[in-house]
Amino acid sequence: MEHALTGRRALVTGGASGIGRAVALALARAGADVAVTHLSHDATAVVTDIKETGQVAASVQVDLRRSWDVDKAVADAAAALGGGIDILVNNAGGPVDRRNVPAMDDAHWHGVLDLNLSSAFYASRAALALMPDGGRIITIGAQAARSGGGTGMVAYSTAKAALEGFTRALARELGPRRITVNVVAPGFVGGTPLHATYTPEPAQRAAVAASALNRAGAPDDIAEAVLFLASDGAAFVTGTVLDVNGGAYFT
Repeated sequence: MEHALTGRRALVTGGASGIGRAVALALARAGADVAVTHLSHDATAVVTDIKETGQVAASVQVDLRRSWDVDKAVADAAAALGGGIDILVNNAGGPVDRRNVPAMDDAHWHGVLDLNLSSAFYASRAALALMPDGGRIITIGAQAARSGGGTGMVAYSTAKAALEGFTRALARELGPRRITVNVVAPGFVGGTPLHATYTPEPAQRAAVAASALNRAGAPDDIAEAVLFLASDGAAFVTGTVLDVNGGAYFT
């Protein structure tokens, strides 16, 4: 889809590393100007790489769990891109920690939901004020939304499942504006900070063995799915979940 997104302005949350970084670079290679948000990861390298594609690049540091900070960050990102946002990719998220329910306090529960669910709501709400008709909202979900995930992933799986309901409802609301809203749900994706931190090596090997394709996913696999949903070719696709898991889980 080379240059398929020329003239579009994209915002990728959590775009400094892993899947977010791959998505940001794929959008830039397709012709979009791209801003990324970041918090704990340095965004210098991804901004440099986006600029090397010839596109406008910007980064904004923000805690996406704070709605008031998100409003300002999205406005700043849009200003850096020329005043608007055509494509929003809600990528930021993570399990925070693996905790079984008996050991889970209220702070952990709310923290995981805020990081994965509320952040997408805050960013979508802020971006919609700056998004023209025909825009795109794409959220990175997870296979765990339907499989239940592994041990200690109740809060994370719940948040990711809620994102699917949020996406369907928002797709109906925004249909009159021709703004499509979809989820990309990755399975096991190797080489990402999430699995390096939260998934032990034996569990990673088991995830690969469970897939029909017998390999781990790569960040670029997810980026290609996002690129399709961001394109004109997906103008009639909305309210759906696109599974990208190598056949590890079928729905």
